[in-house]
Amino acid sequence: MIHKEETDMHSGRRDLPSLIETSRLILRPYQLGDAPAYYAACRRNREHLLPYEADNPALDVHTLEDAADLMRDFEAAWANHRMFFLGAWHRDAGEWVAQVVLSFVSRQLPELAVGYWVDCRSQGQGYVTEAVRAALGLAFDVLGAHRVRLMCDETNLRSIRVAERCGFAREACLRQASRVRGLDGTPHNDLIYGMLRAEYESLA
Repeated sequence: MIHKEETDMHSGRRDLPSLIETSRLILRPYQLGDAPAYYAACRRNREHLLPYEADNPALDVHTLEDAADLMRDFEAAWANHRMFFLGAWHRDAGEWVAQVVLSFVSRQLPELAVGYWVDCRSQGQGYVTEAVRAALGLAFDVLGAHRVRLMCDETNLRSIRVAERCGFAREACLRQASRVRGLDGTPHNDLIYGMLRAEYESLA
């Protein structure tokens, strides 16, 4: 369920949700008050984020103030409709369990990309699949996407399973397109998955 808030509608902007509810999660844009929880998550997930999240800004969080600065960046990106960072919180326990982010690949089409990471304490419980499905509602129903892409390393089996469970189609393999930190250091293939609006609507 998507709960909408009043937003600036100039320049074709649409209403953005104040929160999204699923069966087990509450997804919402970050607030400055989330900095302590996010800082703790960054500390305990530093090794977990490698090798597949080498560019994740969470890896640059070393202090509580770093986390606060990142919360401000996430808030500004959301307010300016540049990128859409959502924290996923357990409905009952109130704990942070995952993050999902949507970013524009093409505003003209429009096409968005979805990315995510999960707390090491919560992996293997289906939270990311649940969160990504919710984010697809934001992408297609609110942001008007024609397609959404998902990209992951070919050795990231958990991410591949998320893509498949959510109904993405595998579209391409970029050969030797990245080096995965923490593995053998050799170039790895990247997989591109995609979902079209008609495919999303057929899942409803």
